Amino acid sequence: MSHRPIVVSGPSGAGKSTLLKRLFKEYPDRFGFSVSNTTRQPRPGEVDGKDYHFVSVDEFKKLIDENAFIEWAQFSGNYYGTTVKAVQDVAKLGRVCILDIDMQGVKSVKNTDLNARYLFLSPPSIEILRQRLEGRGTETQDSLEKRIGAASAEMEYAKSGAHDQIIINDDLEKAYKELKDFILQE
Repeated sequence: MSHRPIVVSGPSGAGKSTLLKRLFKEYPDRFGFSVSNTTRQPRPGEVDGKDYHFVSVDEFKKLIDENAFIEWAQFSGNYYGTTVKAVQDVAKLGRVCILDIDMQGVKSVKNTDLNARYLFLSPPSIEILRQRLEGRGTETQDSLEKRIGAASAEMEYAKSGAHDQIIINDDLEKAYKELKDFILQE
Protein backbone atom coordinates (compact mmCIF):
# COMPACT_ATOMS: atom_id res chain seq x y z
CA MET A 1 0.00 0.00 0.00
CA SER A 2 1.45 3.36 -0.93
CA HIS A 3 1.48 6.19 1.53
CA ARG A 4 0.01 8.95 -0.58
CA PRO A 5 -1.73 11.38 1.73
CA ILE A 6 -5.50 11.65 1.50
CA VAL A 7 -7.16 15.04 1.66
CA VAL A 8 -10.72 14.90 2.94
CA SER A 9 -12.71 18.09 2.60
CA GLY A 10 -16.31 19.13 2.76
CA PRO A 11 -18.46 21.65 4.55
CA SER A 12 -18.98 21.72 8.28
CA GLY A 13 -21.94 19.42 8.99
CA ALA A 14 -21.27 17.05 6.07
CA GLY A 15 -20.18 14.33 8.53
CA LYS A 16 -16.37 14.32 8.12
CA SER A 17 -15.56 13.94 11.84
CA THR A 18 -18.10 11.15 12.34
CA LEU A 19 -16.82 9.15 9.37
CA LEU A 20 -13.12 9.70 10.07
CA LYS A 21 -13.50 8.76 13.76
CA ARG A 22 -15.09 5.51 12.64
CA LEU A 23 -12.29 4.83 10.14
CA PHE A 24 -9.58 5.42 12.77
CA LYS A 25 -11.42 3.15 15.19
CA GLU A 26 -11.69 0.32 12.65
CA TYR A 27 -8.07 0.71 11.45
CA PRO A 28 -6.17 2.08 14.45
CA ASP A 29 -2.69 1.44 13.01
CA ARG A 30 -3.21 2.27 9.38
CA PHE A 31 -3.91 5.98 9.30
CA GLY A 32 -2.71 9.10 11.02
CA PHE A 33 -3.60 12.74 11.20
CA SER A 34 -0.77 15.19 10.71
CA VAL A 35 -0.03 17.20 13.86
CA SER A 36 -0.70 20.88 13.21
CA ASN A 37 1.36 23.79 14.46
CA THR A 38 -0.36 26.48 16.50
CA THR A 39 0.55 29.62 18.38
CA ARG A 40 -2.30 29.26 20.88
CA GLN A 41 -1.68 28.13 24.45
CA PRO A 42 -2.13 24.43 25.21
CA ARG A 43 -5.46 23.54 26.81
CA PRO A 44 -5.47 21.31 29.91
CA GLY A 45 -4.48 17.77 28.93
CA GLU A 46 -3.04 18.70 25.52
CA VAL A 47 0.41 17.32 24.77
CA ASP A 48 2.99 19.14 22.66
CA GLY A 49 3.84 17.03 19.61
CA LYS A 50 0.72 14.88 19.99
CA ASP A 51 -2.24 17.28 19.90
CA TYR A 52 -0.35 20.19 18.35
CA HIS A 53 3.16 21.48 17.92
CA PHE A 54 2.93 24.57 20.13
CA VAL A 55 5.17 27.35 18.80
CA SER A 56 5.67 31.07 19.30
CA VAL A 57 4.34 33.60 16.80
CA ASP A 58 7.95 34.32 15.76
CA GLU A 59 8.64 30.65 15.13
CA PHE A 60 5.41 30.34 13.15
CA LYS A 61 6.22 33.38 11.01
CA LYS A 62 9.69 31.98 10.35
CA LEU A 63 8.09 28.74 9.06
CA ILE A 64 5.79 30.81 6.81
CA ASP A 65 8.87 32.58 5.38
CA GLU A 66 10.54 29.21 4.80
CA ASN A 67 7.46 27.94 2.89
CA ALA A 68 7.24 25.10 5.40
CA PHE A 69 3.44 25.09 5.45
CA ILE A 70 1.08 23.27 3.13
CA GLU A 71 -1.65 25.51 4.48
CA TRP A 72 -2.00 27.92 7.36
CA ALA A 73 -4.60 30.32 8.65
CA GLN A 74 -5.21 32.77 11.44
CA PHE A 75 -8.28 32.39 13.68
CA SER A 76 -9.13 34.76 16.52
CA GLY A 77 -5.58 35.97 16.94
CA ASN A 78 -3.85 32.57 16.77
CA TYR A 79 -2.09 30.90 13.87
CA TYR A 80 -2.73 27.29 12.82
CA GLY A 81 -0.98 25.38 10.05
CA THR A 82 0.02 22.03 8.57
CA THR A 83 3.67 21.61 7.63
CA VAL A 84 4.95 19.35 4.86
CA LYS A 85 7.13 17.73 7.55
CA ALA A 86 4.07 16.86 9.69
CA VAL A 87 2.60 14.94 6.75
CA GLN A 88 5.91 13.19 6.01
CA ASP A 89 6.22 12.22 9.70
CA VAL A 90 3.00 10.20 9.42
CA ALA A 91 4.28 8.41 6.30
CA LYS A 92 7.54 7.58 8.16
CA LEU A 93 5.44 5.68 10.70
CA GLY A 94 4.18 3.58 7.79
CA ARG A 95 0.74 5.16 7.98
CA VAL A 96 -1.39 6.96 5.45
CA CYS A 97 -1.77 10.61 6.39
CA ILE A 98 -5.29 11.98 6.33
CA LEU A 99 -5.71 15.74 6.08
CA ASP A 100 -9.06 17.24 6.99
CA ILE A 101 -8.86 20.69 5.40
CA ASP A 102 -11.01 23.30 3.72
CA MET A 103 -11.17 24.47 0.13
CA GLN A 104 -8.22 26.88 0.51
CA GLY A 105 -6.20 24.04 1.98
CA VAL A 106 -7.08 21.77 -0.95
CA LYS A 107 -5.87 24.42 -3.38
CA SER A 108 -2.64 24.78 -1.38
CA VAL A 109 -1.97 21.03 -1.26
CA LYS A 110 -2.40 20.93 -5.05
CA ASN A 111 0.58 23.33 -5.22
CA THR A 112 2.88 20.95 -3.30
CA ASP A 113 4.58 17.75 -4.46
CA LEU A 114 2.75 15.64 -1.85
CA ASN A 115 0.90 13.79 -4.62
CA ALA A 116 -2.25 13.54 -2.53
CA ARG A 117 -5.61 11.94 -3.31
CA TYR A 118 -8.69 14.14 -2.88
CA LEU A 119 -12.06 13.18 -1.44
CA PHE A 120 -15.00 15.55 -1.08
CA LEU A 121 -17.76 14.77 1.37
CA SER A 122 -20.96 16.53 0.44
CA PRO A 123 -24.26 16.92 2.25
CA PRO A 124 -27.27 15.81 0.13
CA SER A 125 -28.29 19.48 -0.24
CA ILE A 126 -27.79 22.91 1.30
CA GLU A 127 -31.27 22.61 2.88
CA ILE A 128 -30.34 19.40 4.68
CA LEU A 129 -27.02 20.89 5.73
CA ARG A 130 -28.87 23.87 7.20
CA GLN A 131 -31.13 21.49 9.18
CA ARG A 132 -28.11 19.54 10.47
CA LEU A 133 -26.31 22.70 11.59
CA GLU A 134 -29.45 24.12 13.20
CA GLY A 135 -29.98 20.79 14.92
CA ARG A 136 -26.58 21.06 16.62
CA GLY A 137 -27.83 24.13 18.43
CA THR A 138 -24.30 25.54 18.56
CA GLU A 139 -24.56 28.14 15.80
CA THR A 140 -25.72 31.73 16.00
CA GLN A 141 -27.79 32.90 13.03
CA ASP A 142 -24.75 34.83 11.82
CA SER A 143 -22.30 31.92 12.05
CA LEU A 144 -24.91 29.64 10.48
CA GLU A 145 -25.20 31.92 7.43
CA LYS A 146 -21.39 32.10 7.16
CA ARG A 147 -21.13 28.30 7.23
CA ILE A 148 -23.92 27.93 4.65
CA GLY A 149 -22.14 30.46 2.40
CA ALA A 150 -18.82 28.61 2.75
CA ALA A 151 -20.58 25.29 2.09
CA SER A 152 -22.12 26.61 -1.14
CA ALA A 153 -18.70 27.76 -2.34
CA GLU A 154 -17.11 24.39 -1.46
CA MET A 155 -19.87 22.47 -3.24
CA GLU A 156 -19.44 24.66 -6.35
CA TYR A 157 -15.67 24.08 -6.24
CA ALA A 158 -16.23 20.30 -5.96
CA LYS A 159 -18.23 20.42 -9.20
CA SER A 160 -15.12 21.71 -11.00
CA GLY A 161 -13.52 18.25 -10.81
CA ALA A 162 -10.90 19.20 -8.20
CA HIS A 163 -11.38 15.95 -6.27
CA ASP A 164 -10.82 12.30 -7.20
CA GLN A 165 -14.16 11.37 -5.70
CA ILE A 166 -17.27 13.01 -4.27
CA ILE A 167 -19.30 11.14 -1.67
CA ILE A 168 -22.79 12.38 -0.90
CA ASN A 169 -23.55 11.67 2.73
CA ASP A 170 -27.28 10.99 2.64
CA ASP A 171 -26.94 7.66 4.43
CA LEU A 172 -24.13 7.16 6.97
CA GLU A 173 -23.57 3.44 6.30
CA LYS A 174 -23.42 3.96 2.54
CA ALA A 175 -21.14 7.00 2.90
CA TYR A 176 -18.82 5.07 5.23
CA LYS A 177 -18.57 2.17 2.80
CA GLU A 178 -17.75 4.55 -0.07
CA LEU A 179 -15.18 6.37 2.07
CA LYS A 180 -13.53 3.07 3.00
CA ASP A 181 -13.51 1.83 -0.60
CA PHE A 182 -11.83 5.04 -1.76
CA ILE A 183 -9.28 5.16 1.04
CA LEU A 184 -8.34 1.48 0.86
CA GLN A 185 -8.22 1.21 -2.94
CA GLU A 186 -4.55 2.20 -3.29
